[in-house]
Amino acid sequence: MSNTKEVIEKYKAKREKIKQMGGPNAIEQRHKAGQWSARERIDYFFDPGTFTEIGLFVKHRTTNFGMDKREIPAEGVITGYGKVNGRPVVAIAEDFTAMAGTFGEYHGKKFARALEFAKDMGYPCISMNDSGGARLQEGMDTLEAYGWLFRSQILASGIVPQISMLMGPCLGGQAYHPVMQDFLIQCRHTGFMGIAGPAFVKTQVGEEITLEELSGWTAHAVRSGQTHVVVENDQEALDTCKQLLSFLPSNNKDKPPCIDTQDEADRTVPELDNMIPDRPNQPFDMLKVIQLVVDDGYFFELLKDHAMNCIIGFARFNSRPVGIVANRPAHIGGVIDIDAADKMARFIRFCDLFNIPLISFQDCPGYMIGSEQDWKGILRHGAKLLYAWADATVPLISIMVRKSYAGAHYGMLDKSIGADLVFAWPTAQVTIVGAETAASVIFAKEIREAKNPKEVSAKRIQEYQELYENPYMGAERGYIDDIIMPSDTRKMINRALDILKNKTVARPWRKYSNINL
Repeated sequence: MSNTKEVIEKYKAKREKIKQMGGPNAIEQRHKAGQWSARERIDYFFDPGTFTEIGLFVKHRTTNFGMDKREIPAEGVITGYGKVNGRPVVAIAEDFTAMAGTFGEYHGKKFARALEFAKDMGYPCISMNDSGGARLQEGMDTLEAYGWLFRSQILASGIVPQISMLMGPCLGGQAYHPVMQDFLIQCRHTGFMGIAGPAFVKTQVGEEITLEELSGWTAHAVRSGQTHVVVENDQEALDTCKQLLSFLPSNNKDKPPCIDTQDEADRTVPELDNMIPDRPNQPFDMLKVIQLVVDDGYFFELLKDHAMNCIIGFARFNSRPVGIVANRPAHIGGVIDIDAADKMARFIRFCDLFNIPLISFQDCPGYMIGSEQDWKGILRHGAKLLYAWADATVPLISIMVRKSYAGAHYGMLDKSIGADLVFAWPTAQVTIVGAETAASVIFAKEIREAKNPKEVSAKRIQEYQELYENPYMGAERGYIDDIIMPSDTRKMINRALDILKNKTVARPWRKYSNINL
């Protein structure tokens, strides 16, 4: 019988062997490729000495195809908990050095259990994706394990924040995992994500395409709108994740954390008084407007390369985190198309789920029209914004900067759809349609029959502009709470957030709204 000392030494050796992952050579190959190992990522991410691993000794049970002779340290995935900037966080890091981090039965079990633990404890869950895909040797057990993962993260959705970092490949069914998280950070040179790799695509549909074209950052940060932030390397990914976490509460029962910014709450911004061009269709920099009014000029933008006609992201006002949505008039006039509607609606719903107040900056001529958008479902996608605003129970503040036309009036948050407070700049144009459109419809017969149609048209356009293309009619009806100097915008937002901080909403019971998807 072994004595206690031998047992302890055996335990230490076994533990140390597992922690070596794929071994020094495999880790060196990672470094040559500009990547860290899974344990290096974990060590950097967590506050020193706070990470506790769970499931270190978990082992697969497959014997087919020589798997009975395969050692896969920690089942190719590290799971555990610790503190990030002093706050508890659960993390999952796939280990590419251990059988390419392939996803098998017990790899999936560890993944799902970590998510369930995060949900039950009320802690954010962070995943570091870096996997060769499904472990085909395990067959049906691998297939079932994907279901455990998806269900666990879906049931945790809206309870704890979930952030995924795409640091290596993530292909096949496993790629659903990162896009189902709340936010996705992708490494520009090493992160790849797709429902199938190039070889499988060629075999099944005959398309020849490179991994970079099919699954790289451009595919998802620009085209598909599934990657929220693109970073250069592992370290930047982990730093960016920490920044993002700083805006988020630990769970849906907490308030978002305040961080002292030393920026005066009543600070005026004189530059804004001259921000809007004289010509109504001339663009200006809405991002600059946002940066000028938020604390310390710091705005954490999301999806900045996708649907660039709108802007979403996090900032602080008087140290309090807020979510911001805005139109970008410098890109196709800030119109709302299908991609913009999807981008804003999901962000609004996230903020509402996690008690983060929302502020809208409006300059929008309406929803995109035309056969292409109509046939692709602009009405269905555009309705997502209406659901998102009407369902939201967090403080809702709207700033009408310039155009607030037609469906965009409520798609970008007005009083009728649920805004608590609406402020307009004197430059605001709040009306059902632009004066040119209105005049061409209302006075069509008069213009058509006039001796000088252009003169009559110009006169009627001016008449409509003076009557409706301004913020005063809305203010007279109480649809706009006040018309403010642009320079006072920061001050008014902070006062609004102060008075709305204890906002509560009581609604009839239901599971959830049947939002258009």
